[in-house]
Amino acid sequence: MSEVPPTRMNQQVKFRDYAKQIAETKSGMAADSSSAFFSLTQAEYAAGNFKQKVSEGSMTARVRVGAGIDNVAGVKLPVFTFYETGAATDNASLGLVGGGKKIQVVREKYSALLQNLIKLASLQTSFVTLDEAMKVTNRRVNALENVTIPKIQGVLDYIDRELDELEREDFTRLKLVQGKKEAVQEEERKKEGGRDGGDD
Repeated sequence: MSEVPPTRMNQQVKFRDYAKQIAETKSGMAADSSSAFFSLTQAEYAAGNFKQKVSEGSMTARVRVGAGIDNVAGVKLPVFTFYETGAATDNASLGLVGGGKKIQVVREKYSALLQNLIKLASLQTSFVTLDEAMKVTNRRVNALENVTIPKIQGVLDYIDRELDELEREDFTRLKLVQGKKEAVQEEERKKEGGRDGGDD
């Protein structure tokens, strides 16, 4: 295998790209998650325990995950996207007594953490799907290179040998026919030569 087909090359390039993005996202996730949890601790210190008030509020989602499909060299990869629903925050009065800014910082940091988490989920799902597709492609390529192509090559070699044999047989047959024609012509010349000689 001297040359990699373009589809396999595209898959391999995308595979490496996903691995690189996953590593970058995971390294950023550690800092983002520790920052988000630390800001939560700061908000709880400033505003008191507000988890009960949050859970008592209406549970309409402000953020949803959208699913899409990305096509990489014929492989359909799932892609998840973060989008806001536009629902108003009904617990806007949270932190009026104290710690309102800290709670807003917590909301922003957890929103950023959620975006990175969705991005990571999308990348890892695509990575695993592409890895499976590459394994299947490699198995097919190996089957072609090691089984199918040698069988076809064997058949082609057999056909070449048979054609060569037929060509040799035809050549031998033509030589025999040509030899017989020459012998017949020689006899006719001798007969004509004998008649011409007898007429004198």
